[in-house]
Amino acid sequence: MEKLFGTDGIRGKANSYPITPELALLVGKAVAKHFGAAGGGSRRAVLGKDTRLSGYMLENAISAGLLSMGMDVLEVGPMPTPAVAHLTRSLNAHCGIMITASHNPSEDNGIKIFSADGFKLSTADTDRIEKLIADKELSSAHIANRMIGKARRIDDVSGRYIEFAKYSVRNQSLNGMRIVLDCANGAAYAIAPTIFRELGAEVITMGVAPDGININDGCGATHVEKMCEMVRSSGADLGIALDGDADRVIFCDDRGEVVDGDRIIGMVALDYKSRGRLAGNRIVVTCMSNLGLVEAMTSAGIEVVTTDVGDHNVIEAMRADGSNVGGEQSGHVIFMDYVTTGDGIITALHVLKLMQRCGKSLKELAGFMSVFPQKLVNVPVTEKIPLDEIPALVAVRRECESALGDSGRTIIRYSGTENKLRILVEARRQSDLDYWVERLTAAVRRS
Repeated sequence: MEKLFGTDGIRGKANSYPITPELALLVGKAVAKHFGAAGGGSRRAVLGKDTRLSGYMLENAISAGLLSMGMDVLEVGPMPTPAVAHLTRSLNAHCGIMITASHNPSEDNGIKIFSADGFKLSTADTDRIEKLIADKELSSAHIANRMIGKARRIDDVSGRYIEFAKYSVRNQSLNGMRIVLDCANGAAYAIAPTIFRELGAEVITMGVAPDGININDGCGATHVEKMCEMVRSSGADLGIALDGDADRVIFCDDRGEVVDGDRIIGMVALDYKSRGRLAGNRIVVTCMSNLGLVEAMTSAGIEVVTTDVGDHNVIEAMRADGSNVGGEQSGHVIFMDYVTTGDGIITALHVLKLMQRCGKSLKELAGFMSVFPQKLVNVPVTEKIPLDEIPALVAVRRECESALGDSGRTIIRYSGTENKLRILVEARRQSDLDYWVERLTAAVRRS
């Protein structure tokens, strides 16, 4: 059996392998067995989802698998991924499962799994779950009728997460702040506006009318154009765009200029360092972060630890060295003092708090770094051939890296969740950037 877990759980087209009800049932059974379910309510799982139509199908299948192995299920309905991670701990559950494909279009879906401490599963854990599924060691015949798990809907979970999020900024008032909030027609469509309004902000909402198929459709963190325009036309202080499961966030300032994860991580790190709160005087980012961030942090005396792409890699590195600020350019920002995964809502609250404490606009705070021109191209592929087995690409990449030297770089990798090859080039000069992106893309398409 091919590997199920990618860079962020299991993901694919809904109703096509591996995102089928048949496999979802097996995932539920395997998760229950992995976490030691033995019936009689001895183990329980939190089960959440985003707003995709296929979530109903997968929710029932996963729940059936868990129940058949004797694991109780606490169903929380549409809920942000970071809220599921928090609720897993808050409800003293043994694991949490989130049905989502994050920023992907509505026809995709996926499964993310958290352990009892609210962190995503380690590679060793996911490998064991895959082995359980592949080896078909999932009989539930040993679970007698009276030992089958029970499922129940937990009605007060929204309130639990709302209070947790507000407490992360000590319920600081947002009175006088006007924000545009794009919820991507996703999991945070109800909970996010409530949080910001309860703290006193004037909130202009977008993407808060999910219909099962419009999640991330021309809105949210991967499509910020309408949000930026709304900020300009409404005179808002800033814009906040969440993705479909609200574990990432992208901002724009009062001019409608985009402020990405790199700038957020950097401005928070500088603030933390000035107040003696930056653990180890370091941040953790991925290889996709802009070289301008690295230069700015190094100049400020802040170490930059770099990992492979994927927020789970960032989190593992942060846990290993005790860092408390890290994340990805794409908008996954981890405040380890408060959360166990990327949390778009809590990130936004801390950015607003920083603006208020410093008396500065988002534009001013984000101006600490000069960005190296950077271009990312996604090339569709039919199969993921090892990169070193594509001679034309190897040759052009070698030319590119020799020509750029220390003034740029290339990052070429396959998407962990889609059949795409991602080509990123970074250089000081735009002309170099355009030239090498075209050369590398052409090399792939010729292969």
